[in-house]
Amino acid sequence: MNHSVKILLKSPKFVFGTSALLLMLALVLIYPLINRNDPLEMMALAFQPPDSTLLLGSDNFGRDLFLELMYGIRTSVRVGLIAGICATVIGLIMGLLAGYIGGLVDNILTAVTNIFIVIPSFIILILISVSINSRSSLVTAIIIGITSWPWTARAVRAQTSSLRNRDHVNIAKISGHSTPRIIIFEILPYIASYVVMAFVLQTASGILSEASISMLGLGPYNTISLGIIMNWALTFEAPVAGAWWAFIPAAFSIAIITFSLFMMNTGMDEIFNPKIRS
Repeated sequence: MNHSVKILLKSPKFVFGTSALLLMLALVLIYPLINRNDPLEMMALAFQPPDSTLLLGSDNFGRDLFLELMYGIRTSVRVGLIAGICATVIGLIMGLLAGYIGGLVDNILTAVTNIFIVIPSFIILILISVSINSRSSLVTAIIIGITSWPWTARAVRAQTSSLRNRDHVNIAKISGHSTPRIIIFEILPYIASYVVMAFVLQTASGILSEASISMLGLGPYNTISLGIIMNWALTFEAPVAGAWWAFIPAAFSIAIITFSLFMMNTGMDEIFNPKIRS
């Protein structure tokens, strides 16, 4: 594990992506401890420009946009992480079972995966979001997770299929080890780096999905996220009013977070993918 971390730290892309993400998360966690105001408190006029008091001006309700942004980033990252965990776990289980067991199980799981791939996940996401009355950030994250696992499942299945006839796996079979034990101890360690990369991409995808459905007004209720900030700006016509500070910082934050995660993934891919490394 330590060896892998040392190798990763030699990748400029991974270091850049990780540093940018950690700096943003540090700001998001520390600033609300300094400014203890309620982010939903009305403090100024609607769409008041940035000044020394309001670093990013105010929104349509006269609330401190910089403070809202800090809480919004925190919510969006939390949604992305939970969605990433859900999607990676589901994709990993489906891919491992299909790739290792093969036969009828493989055919059934592959068919289910293909159905989810054929129907755009965003359409499923919107339909589920519309049908649920109370949407917390946790519920939104789980919905995103259960609609975005197929690509991970397909990739894990391909990796597992290539590993199931290796010598060490055959020796484990001859030794009488159970299927779950072989999958966990003989196959999973060989695709662990790939699973981490899949999780990073799923997290980035989760953040973008949350922003997309929140901009449509289908995101979580009673909270602040980057997508919800942009939804408020569009609903109350901030672009028409020339209030760029009401939506550009939120869009820029989404761009920085997802770009950082993609840079981390690219750095890991360059290190762990033998084709790219060679």
